[in-house]
Amino acid sequence: MSELLLGIDVGTYSTKGALVRPDGTVLATHTVPHVMDVPHPGWAEQDADAVWWHDVVAVARALLDGAPYTGADVAGMAVSAIGPCLLPLDAAGRPLRKGILYGVDARASEEIELLNERLGEDAIFRHAGMALTSQAIGPKVLWLQRHEPEVWRATRALTTASGYLVRRLTGEHVMDRHTASHYVPLIDIATLEWSDALGADLAPLDWLPRLGWSDEVAGHVTAEAARATGLREGTPVAVGAVDALSEAISVGVTRPGDLMLMYGSTAFFILIEAEPHPDPRVWTTAGAFPGPYALAAGMATTGTLTRWFRDQLARDLPEDAAYQALFDGAARVAPGADGLLLLPYFSGERTPLNDPLARGVIAGLDLTHTRDHLFRATLEGVALGIRHNLEAFEAIGAPVERVVAVGGGAQSDTWLQIVSDATGVPQVVPEVTLGASYGDAFLAGRAAGLLGPEAIDAWARPRATIEPNTDLRAVYDERYELYRRLYVETRETVHRLAR
Repeated sequence: MSELLLGIDVGTYSTKGALVRPDGTVLATHTVPHVMDVPHPGWAEQDADAVWWHDVVAVARALLDGAPYTGADVAGMAVSAIGPCLLPLDAAGRPLRKGILYGVDARASEEIELLNERLGEDAIFRHAGMALTSQAIGPKVLWLQRHEPEVWRATRALTTASGYLVRRLTGEHVMDRHTASHYVPLIDIATLEWSDALGADLAPLDWLPRLGWSDEVAGHVTAEAARATGLREGTPVAVGAVDALSEAISVGVTRPGDLMLMYGSTAFFILIEAEPHPDPRVWTTAGAFPGPYALAAGMATTGTLTRWFRDQLARDLPEDAAYQALFDGAARVAPGADGLLLLPYFSGERTPLNDPLARGVIAGLDLTHTRDHLFRATLEGVALGIRHNLEAFEAIGAPVERVVAVGGGAQSDTWLQIVSDATGVPQVVPEVTLGASYGDAFLAGRAAGLLGPEAIDAWARPRATIEPNTDLRAVYDERYELYRRLYVETRETVHRLAR
């Protein structure tokens, strides 16, 4: 009998798939690497077919190649992807350009200003529950209108990365409500439905996908998609989610007070709330399921920054051993990096600064500093940015009861310890840290009717808890004060350089 669950997640730099039993046992995984295009500074794009759909097909075929599993063994599937993205489609559902990525793409800063002037910042915030930032899709829609009119004239639908993949799998034009929450100002946060109360000039509402919850059935695998992927025609496909939300689900961050801290290409935070706490510093969104809301936040450059460091400053190290060598070197450097301080804003910064013109700064360099010092300062800069976000949650009045660390960066005990020391917050590390594809498999089980909501407790068992070293509190308190001051004191100069 078909009972296996397939989850596939398309991330910034790779696509990962997992084949899982209903009890949470992982049977097989597969990963396909890809790249992110940066055609101009501050832009970030990916090809919807050559990257997103290509990878889903490749991962599904690798996992269902008959050794020993096939599409006939799969009871349900779900996909997640980077998001929120903007992908315009023509009348036949074909992409008209590469997808414009989430908040790491900061091209629409001028359009943010135009919409704020036209609609009013307070009105936008009251309507959508968040301010316009590089994470918002509305300004990118306006950018498309202003800068690519030939694309805009051919557009008949708008979607995001996960929505496009669901469309390729099922033929259905669907989006999860969490992702849709970032389509400001086209979403009403009170009703969690599309609204043209403020965005009537941006896009017709009938261009936008049908909205659903992440564990609902979006549709079923079509004959064409079955031939491409090896899945059985008629297999139910869940609505799915963005990668961060699926990753939160994968580690049991589902109850009010739970906070997922994702160490990915970017650092992403999802705090589950019983009631929403709208604040312009962060993003108030729908959750994965009816009822709870999510307070989301995200830095712009974290894992991407360590990747940049490896590629540009550690080319002499073997690629398969470079990260381990860098983290080992950072662990040998004293906390505070012997006077180095780094602002990790290499792609602008999202929350809580919401400053697309912010840029990276390294302060305090002298001739005694080595690559190990620089990498330690990089990890500490990210840690201080995480502290900045946690303090924003506290100031908003949204209590954080439990922090669960996930993502590729959470595989490094060195980085986890630096973050706990810098923030003073313990972090739970799950036993299974497979990532969003594991959460997708759970959503697939919900859509297929094989799992109840309480089943996630058996899937998400803790492995360890990283406790902060209280002896280092004074060191990091001082560093944090300097971190906050350095941004303010260099902002004007950095903005001029960015322009």
